[in-house]
Order: sequence, then structure tokens, then C-alpha cells
Amino acid sequence: MSVPVPQPILDHAVINVADQLDSASARFRRLGFQLTERGHHSLGSSNHLAIFGENYLELLGYEPGKGSQRADLWQSPLGLSGLVWKSSDAESEFQHLQRQDLDGDPPAAFHRPVTLPDVSVSEARFRTVRLRPSLIPNGRSFFCQHLTPEAVWQPAWQRHPNGVRNISEFVIVAQDPALSAQVYSRLFGAAKVLACPEGAFVLRAGAATVRFASAEYAKQRFGPLPEDYDGSARMVALGFETENLAQVKRALLSGNIAFQEQAEAIVVESSEGFNLALRFT
Repeated sequence: MSVPVPQPILDHAVINVADQLDSASARFRRLGFQLTERGHHSLGSSNHLAIFGENYLELLGYEPGKGSQRADLWQSPLGLSGLVWKSSDAESEFQHLQRQDLDGDPPAAFHRPVTLPDVSVSEARFRTVRLRPSLIPNGRSFFCQHLTPEAVWQPAWQRHPNGVRNISEFVIVAQDPALSAQVYSRLFGAAKVLACPEGAFVLRAGAATVRFASAEYAKQRFGPLPEDYDGSARMVALGFETENLAQVKRALLSGNIAFQEQAEAIVVESSEGFNLALRFT
């Protein structure tokens, strides 16, 4: 039986905040994001989400005394650490990963309780399947099948003071961007990864574009890289599609967040964005 090749659509971006859930969630609210109440996974981690139209942002960490649960997650540098793809069938994705010699562990199931905007109680349930960890330096990439999407994409959670509509860009910096992009060429097909005149490689992913770029390219677009950047391939920046930049500017001024104005963009450097840069357009 043939196994379909999955389509690259960004489901969400994970930010590793480790034991700093309180300060990280406060920072992202100051950046103008509406965050969900803290959720607690059955596997031991905790999170806050910023829900957009097609995708979302996840602040993932742990509460006191729970750092030994899912300990592998906290080995990545603080900041952007998870590139997550939409899945309609985690088992099919796993079979595809096996055929491409990209597989990690078999699909895993977990859940977390959710209080919905109407104060009714529900449960968000997922199945995930991860690419082999050794293939993704400084982070993770995996497919996420939402068994209860209505427990995530609630209209009341999709309105943000900064006017963000979707994650529009996910940036991976590498000394050899072409080499860094190869795993995703194998995953989705070589025709999906395109070279750009600017020297980066891009992968269209639904509302978002995943960009594999040199450090020099990323600095021009996003400002300084994280202080702990060591030259190895790493997820470092996010771009956002917004209602308008005036709304972004008001939110950042209200949150006392430093930013840089560019032609048709506002940039928050990594030192202000919890070890990752944010670019609003």
C-alpha cells in the first residue's frame, strides 16, 4: 500500500522556556499576544498558547519539581526550539518517516485539560510523531495530529492586542543553509525547497514560510542572533502577519518593549523576545 507524502503546513512553533514559564508568559503578553491559561500535559510539561488563524505559538516549560519529566525537551537552548507540522494521520506520517529513514519514535498520544472561553471544561488530545532527534540540531521537528482542534482554535483566543493573524515566517540559521534544508527535502520532496536570490532556501508551509539562512542574512533581517548562538544550525526567529503595523507599535509601546522600525516591518530583537527575534509585517 502506498503511503502519501505529507504536505508541509506549519501547525505551531514551540518556544522552550524551561523553568521560566512565569517570566516568559509575562514577556509575551507585553509583546502584545493574548495567551491561553496555563495548560498541563499528561506527560508532565506545561504551556501557554497564542492562537492564530492557521497556526499558533507555544510557550513550553515546566513547573517547580517537574524538570525531570520530559527532560530531553529542556536540553535545547532557551528560545525557538520546535518546528511542528500539521498531521491528519500520525500513523501515516510515521510510515512515511520510516520509508525516508527519518523516523524517531512511533506516534505518541497525550492530552491536557482545557477551560474554554465559555468556562466549560474540555480536553485537548493529540498524537505526535517526531523526526529522528539527531537530524534536528538544537531542537525538534514533529507532526501533530489534533484529535480535538476545537479545544485549541477558539475564536475568542485568536484576537491579539498586537493584531497578529498568523506566523508567517520560521527562520533556521545555519553555516550551510542548503545542508540544513536537506532533511526537509527528504521529508516533503526536493521540489518543495526553493533557492532564493538572497541566498536563503525557503519551504512554503501553508500561511508560513520556513527559511533556511546564513547568519549574515538573518542579522540583516532580524538583528543580532541570540547571545548563546554557537554557529550550529538553530531556530532563531519568527515572522508574523498582522492587521497593521500601527497596532503592533501601540502594543509594543504599551508593553515597554524596545523595537526597530524597518521599511514595512517592525523588528523586536532576540534580547527582547526571550532569545528569539520577532518580525511583524
